[in-house]
Amino acid sequence: MNRHDSNLKTPLMKTNLWETALAVRCCQVTKEFGRGESRTPVLRGINLEIKLGEITMLVGQSGCGKTTLLSVIAGLLEPTGGELEVLGSRPIEMTDMERVVFRRRNLGFAFQQFNLLPSLTAAENAAVPLLAAGIKRTEAVEKAVDLLARLGMGQRVYSLPNQLSGGQQQRIAFARALIHEPRLVVCELLASIAVRPDCSVVIVTHDDRIFRFAHVIHSMSDGRIIGSERRERPNFGRKNRSGRQFETAAV
Repeated sequence: MNRHDSNLKTPLMKTNLWETALAVRCCQVTKEFGRGESRTPVLRGINLEIKLGEITMLVGQSGCGKTTLLSVIAGLLEPTGGELEVLGSRPIEMTDMERVVFRRRNLGFAFQQFNLLPSLTAAENAAVPLLAAGIKRTEAVEKAVDLLARLGMGQRVYSLPNQLSGGQQQRIAFARALIHEPRLVVCELLASIAVRPDCSVVIVTHDDRIFRFAHVIHSMSDGRIIGSERRERPNFGRKNRSGRQFETAAV
């Protein structure tokens, strides 16, 4: 439980995460858009387990359903059918407000559309999840400054988005996804990854340069998972000072 949201009600976990070691479980998950003759199936019976402490990548050609699957896992889209569990809870059983609180506490998002607020500095943009959770502004911004420095943005923490390159804006978006220490990070971009035993990262990508960072790669085609590859020794790069997590080089 995020200590900063302790006053908010959240659904109880349905399972013990340390017993299951699963962040996500999909059982015959489907997703369709439209109705009647215009109905379009996008996900066709997805069976998937994503473990805590691992980086999972979803790969495949454009239109194969990987971004839709990521959005279903993140709770941004509701599945049409099947069963979905995220961090031991079933989003379909939550109220709208419970889903909002659950996502705010437990999930981090980093999509290709950075959605940075133009009037806020880099540090303030990265601190938004903490500010939304009620953290004091000075504390939230201080934590964001520290995280951005670790992402190679130490000299630009007080710059506005329009003063930054696309790559620098990407790092701000990734910092915003990590700032509240979520247990599940879903993203379409990669700047740096910290993997804790109680955290999972799911990435949608076309970029085979970052495949070396994955524990598991799932290949998708036509709304189905057609193959999976487990890599026992991903190349994480250097260990950080604490020795508790690993960070990749920036990509």
